Amino acid sequence: MIVGYTSGVYDLFHIGHLNLLKNAKSMCDKLVVGVTTDDLSVYKGKKPFIPFEDRIEIIRSIKYVDAVVPQETMDKATMCKKLKASILFVGDDWYDTAKWNDIEKELAISGVKVIYFPYTKGISSTKITNALMQVRGWSIDEFNNS
Repeated sequence: MIVGYTSGVYDLFHIGHLNLLKNAKSMCDKLVVGVTTDDLSVYKGKKPFIPFEDRIEIIRSIKYVDAVVPQETMDKATMCKKLKASILFVGDDWYDTAKWNDIEKELAISGVKVIYFPYTKGISSTKITNALMQVRGWSIDEFNNS
């Protein structure tokens, strides 16, 4: 059985997220998705608009997803080992970056292959967030405290 893993915040879920999950599922027998906790999101410098409990339920309800786990750290290698995942799916904005080249090397030792998917053109959570802020006339502080 081929187990695949991917993770993300999945705030303001959009068609790009769905495309990634659909494509990932087509390449594995079991797709496990990590949903970034609110605490980890804040640590990374972003406050999700949608609470963790709602985001994880949205992902759990998608037909391409076989299992959902909280993503509480950025340690992809440990999570892949724990889940016995042989493929890690990531957005191509990380391709050939120093950080991900190192992660790929670490994962290769455990036999985990990294597959990069292209982002869906014209859509991102950041663009949706910026559009909401502009339409509502919010500053970033007002948005984060809403």
